[in-house]
Amino acid sequence: MKILIVNPPHTAIGSRIPDDHLPPLGLLSIAGPLIDDGHEVELLDAEFGPMSLEAIAARVAGSGCDLLLIGHSGSTSAHPTVCEIARRARGNQPDLTVIYGGVFPTYHWREILEQEPQFDVLVRGEGEETCRQLVRALESGAGLNRVNGLVFRDGDRIVSTSPQQMIRDLDAYRVAWELVDLTRYSYWGGKQAVVVQFSRGCPHPCTYCGQRGFWTRWRHRNPEKFARELAWLHREHGVEVFNFADENPTSSAKMWRRFLEALIAENVDVTLVGSTRADDIVRDRDHLHLYKKAGVERFLMGMEHTDEAVLAKIRKGGSTSKDREAIRLMRQHGMLSMATWVVGFEEERDRDYWRVLKLLLTYDPDQIQSLYVTPHRWTPLFPAIRHRRVIQRDQSKWDYKHQVLATRHVPPWRVFLWVKFIEFVVQSRPRALWRLMAMKDPKLKHAHKWYYQMGKRVWFHEVFGFLFRDRRVLGRKPRA
Repeated sequence: MKILIVNPPHTAIGSRIPDDHLPPLGLLSIAGPLIDDGHEVELLDAEFGPMSLEAIAARVAGSGCDLLLIGHSGSTSAHPTVCEIARRARGNQPDLTVIYGGVFPTYHWREILEQEPQFDVLVRGEGEETCRQLVRALESGAGLNRVNGLVFRDGDRIVSTSPQQMIRDLDAYRVAWELVDLTRYSYWGGKQAVVVQFSRGCPHPCTYCGQRGFWTRWRHRNPEKFARELAWLHREHGVEVFNFADENPTSSAKMWRRFLEALIAENVDVTLVGSTRADDIVRDRDHLHLYKKAGVERFLMGMEHTDEAVLAKIRKGGSTSKDREAIRLMRQHGMLSMATWVVGFEEERDRDYWRVLKLLLTYDPDQIQSLYVTPHRWTPLFPAIRHRRVIQRDQSKWDYKHQVLATRHVPPWRVFLWVKFIEFVVQSRPRALWRLMAMKDPKLKHAHKWYYQMGKRVWFHEVFGFLFRDRRVLGRKPRA
């Protein structure tokens, strides 16, 4: 069959501010097995431009595809755009079969099929095997009720099949790198880059995160095979930077060390960036030199909060002492640290923001990133926050960088001022600026300067948006 996969343009700040774009790993992962099954597959990456909705609809109509597949890693905030693309595509081609997958449709499948008639089939959970079986069923005319992991209409009924079995061997499905021109993608200040994934899932029960539920359990690729793939992408395609999509690639100290040693043995000069936990960095203190030797330049560490009581409430499992020690260890081994912190917990007061500022200064991270509590249905935190007032109804802004929920004691405008003030003070503190100027490692200095430049643009963009563009309402409770 002829299949067109569309990566919709994303309105999130992180997609529009940097001059860099990264390839849509999730969609390329779906495409690989379909190509291997003999289907004609094309990817339309509408992030470039970004393409207008009219141009996307025209490309879909001109493709002559039998099936249109749509999905996005920014699942919730991209949903309004996905709906409009599908609506226009079906308007041009009433007989076109439109398939939609991702985290948002996995958990909101019933209301999507009730409210959005332009979608024919929704894929729930991991898509590689499900899409493979789905396309086979559509091609042969077999019933979709035999394919697990689907939701579709049968007359007036909405049918949800049994969950698809979790993929046990991640190496059994390949990424269709051949569908994209890798020279068009960059990150880390204009360096050719891709997104990769060593593992899926996370073994930790943090209540604000739904990754554990979506991926079922933590699994990893073969460390040596994964290292060979990265080396191949570097040697054959010039990829310099590998941005890890993993929630927590370092979960297994043994497997992560095997990967680092395998990549070092490949003898390639690459940059690795991603996310991990501070306690994993502390755990690996005796072999952090392998991180550096393999190419790790920065890890984002989700510290989430600086209050031990809040950390316990969200079941983070970390501690402020480990957070501080992880930052120190990364700096000692020539790597950058980014500390994320989350605001918008209902009980916060002005004094809590002041305490956050003081503790972040004592943490002394190289970079920080602020995020807002967002009422996603698939997180264990949702039942505890579903009663709260929504002040941002525009779903395209549910990207963790816009305030969605009101807090009880601090009005939205003051929460925003606190966040911007904390970001400004921490990023422009004299110690940090002096460290940047005195940095001797040219690769780290390049990366650090790039982040400062991007961070400054985002900071002013967010201030302008808050003052003049973002519409906030007194709102309603989030829907169950």
